[in-house]
Parts: sequence; C-alpha cells; structure tokens
Amino acid sequence: MSVWFTEDLGETWTRPNSEHGMHNESRIWGLAAHPDRPDSVLAATDRGLNRWSETDKRWHHLATPMDGLHIWQVAHAPDDPDLIIAGVSPGGLYRSENGGKCWVKLALDIPVTCEFNVISRITQIVFDPKDLNLVWASVEIDAIWRSKDRGRTWTRINRGLPSDDIHGIAVVHRNNARRLFAATNRGLHASEDDGDSFAPVAVDTPRQYFRAVTAGTDGTMYLTNGDGPPGSWGRVYRSDDHGETWSNVALPNEPNSTLWTVAAHPFDPRLVFVCSNLGEIYRSTDGAKSFVKLKREMGEIRSSLWRPV
Repeated sequence: MSVWFTEDLGETWTRPNSEHGMHNESRIWGLAAHPDRPDSVLAATDRGLNRWSETDKRWHHLATPMDGLHIWQVAHAPDDPDLIIAGVSPGGLYRSENGGKCWVKLALDIPVTCEFNVISRITQIVFDPKDLNLVWASVEIDAIWRSKDRGRTWTRINRGLPSDDIHGIAVVHRNNARRLFAATNRGLHASEDDGDSFAPVAVDTPRQYFRAVTAGTDGTMYLTNGDGPPGSWGRVYRSDDHGETWSNVALPNEPNSTLWTVAAHPFDPRLVFVCSNLGEIYRSTDGAKSFVKLKREMGEIRSSLWRPV
C-alpha cells in the first residue's frame, strides 16, 4: 500500500509513514510528475489526490471535487505543468488549469458498469508531445476518448477495436506521421489517423492480454503482457521500429503474474523498470534488452514512475 521510494535504482526502498501526510493503507492507482517541477509528484489514490513535496518530504492532500472517488490516473500537459487532467472510477475526467487548485468535471457519458459488472475506470491519459491540443484517455470497458482542444471537450472512438476494455495507450511520431497504440484484453492495436480507426498489430504471445504500452526514445517502445488480472505469468516486449515489430525480452525468472507497468524516462533511455501485478520488480540498464530481478518484492503494484531529481 501507499508509495515506496528508491534512490539507488531499486536496491533499497523506503515508504514514508502516515505522519508524512498519506495514509499507509492508501491504494495508489497512478503517479505523475512534470520535468519543470522535479520536487513534486502527484499520486492518484482511493483517498483523493496527493502531492509529494521534496522540500518538506511530505504528502499534501489536494482538496478536489474527486474526494470520495477512486482517482485512477493523472497527467500534466507537456508544455504546462499547471494543466492537469485526472481520471476517476466510475469513469470520468476532471481538468485543472491552475495546478490543481480548481477543477472542472468534463462532459463524458461513460457507463458506470459493463455487462460483466466491472466498474469503469480511466486507465491512462496521454497528451500528444507535438500537437499540444490532442489528448487521449483510455477507459476500461468504454474504449478511448479523444480531445482536440487540450481536454475541454471529448469524443468517444473505437472503430476497429475488438474490445472496449482498453488498458493503456501510447503515441509515437515517425517521419512526420503519428501512430496511436491501444493495449487491450484482445490484442495490441494501432491507429494511423489519431484514433478514427484501428488495426491489429502482431505480437507473438500465448495470450493477447496486454496492459502497458509505453513509448521510449528513437523509435523504442515497451509492452507488457500476461494471462489476465492478476495472471500467473508475464512477458515484456520491446520494439525498435516505432511498434512495427515486437520481440520478447528474456527475464531472469518466470514472473508470478501479468507484467503490469513500465517506468521509463528520456533523461536516461537505458534505465527501464517493469513491474508485475503481484509485486515483482525488474530493472534494465540497457534499454530493456535485458533485465535483472530486484530483491525487494511489494504487494500489488498498479503504477510506477522514475524521474530525474
């Protein structure tokens, strides 16, 4: 539970106790940081939105209209750390233009549950790094929503997707063209038209259940895979060609569950962390060409983040 920190690439870990501002039993669904504010981290939790301050080494609760809801995702605009979009469960989006002081609930008609009685949730929010008006949000059980005006208004898109169960999204640019990826419970799919239509991407795996798809640098991408939530095995895939082809990266052991998260950062493209749903942590220092398993194991891991400080 709560957020664990490491300052030595995962060799040792600490968790600030409740007296540091966040309850130890808080469930953390999402983490976000902006490069212009290296002393700050936002944590999306089942107890509201919290901001970590390096100055006083404390979590500070931000009073928002999302208090009482499970906040699943939070993201900063690349060009403006004060523009923040947060996603909740049941599915909904909130937007702030002043660093989290004031929030507006956005008009999206997302169902509360699906036919399998799963409560909807926002699984990822991605700003396009070049067209700063474009934003996408993936929803578990309600496809993908797209904004063309920096998150003010939204349109639902799902043409070509075999499922509305979307676990993660990523955008890459190559030769002045943009490609949007969607990781679903029925395969990896890509769009060449900003999400108006999707087509399947071949990945050689026993199960087409994917969780995180993450863009690295210079055409590198990462993809996590397994046999369901939480699953009994996991794989991580790497692409060197903007997601055209994918190769399975050998791990030092058979993971105990579906591989769930990827943490990468352009500050050092060689350093990549991958976590399983049930607490195993793997580290790569060669851009995910190989991994070592870290000694420390957690309980359940739903989000991971590394940032230069």
